[in-house]
Amino acid sequence: MLFPPASCPRLIVKIGSALLVDPDGAVRRAWLDGVAADIAARARAGQQVAVVSSGAIALGARRLGLAKGGRASLEDAQAAAATGQIALSQTWAEVLGAQGLTAAQMLVTLGDLEERRRYLNAAATLGRLLGLGVVPVINENDSVATEEIRFGDNDRLAARVAQAAGAQGVLLLSDVDGLYDRNPAHPGAVHISRIDRIDTAVEAMADRGSASGMGSGGMVSKIAAARIANAAGAHLAIASGRVDRPLSADARHTLFAAERSASARKAWLAGGITACGAIHVDAGAARALADGRSLLAAGATRIDGGFARGDLVTIEGPAGTLARGLSEYDAADAARLLGRRSEEHEAILGYAPRAALVHRSHMALL
Repeated sequence: MLFPPASCPRLIVKIGSALLVDPDGAVRRAWLDGVAADIAARARAGQQVAVVSSGAIALGARRLGLAKGGRASLEDAQAAAATGQIALSQTWAEVLGAQGLTAAQMLVTLGDLEERRRYLNAAATLGRLLGLGVVPVINENDSVATEEIRFGDNDRLAARVAQAAGAQGVLLLSDVDGLYDRNPAHPGAVHISRIDRIDTAVEAMADRGSASGMGSGGMVSKIAAARIANAAGAHLAIASGRVDRPLSADARHTLFAAERSASARKAWLAGGITACGAIHVDAGAARALADGRSLLAAGATRIDGGFARGDLVTIEGPAGTLARGLSEYDAADAARLLGRRSEEHEAILGYAPRAALVHRSHMALL
């Protein structure tokens, strides 16, 4: 059994559209009954479970007769989501209710988990529901989300929910049984059972496609989700849901093991999906960050974006993204300080400078 209750008090289970909805747009009710039975068994064993459930767009598209599964346009997707979410929530309430469990619906947008105050509010709601023995069923609010302000896939949403809930494990049930060294449709593809560190070699194995054509995520989104979950100290597994009772089956999977836990604030920073800009740094600054130091202007080489003081930015090194943090300066002033030593800053800016472009207390290494 993946993530047994004794070692994982809180678990987030994500279910993809292709598992929950058949190609004709109808709920796979018998399979879902088995999932509900698994959740009930875990609840009796003391584990608190929240579900991130896809399927609203697929269900709504069938009811509205929309082409391409409701994804032909943003307007179609929003209409399908608004229609399908009612059916999805009712189905979950029924299957969990048959097991003596109470379901609660939570619809969130990107801003609910990216803006700190709203994130804390969502975390408090999740914690209270789980503490009451309720099973939260969570989905992105696709009826109002746009291409520019949305998660876009429930893999990353599940990882962000795990951060907010303080979960120890995330289980992504999908139409694949884990990560392969290449597209599993290709001859000779090798299954990877455990990943202890996500590096460029692991990312290169990802395939962007959704095998069913029904969902919005692929392996790229699942690896991004693993990064977010691992940064919060939560393990993440990708397993096939193409089996009955998938939460109790001993099926093949890929486990992304968390290296370390982080403070709640730094986990939130590390897991952010949006950023207002970027600060590029040289190799010396990259080494200093790895040693736990703040980002000083002397090691910065370029500013991207129009961020303000306090906005979330990424820190980009010669080999890629190094960290995420809150900027101590707006973009214009940060650009004026590029490459300059600290003792020069007051003369350049005309006011007493701050200690760093991004202080280590407001930074999370990736």
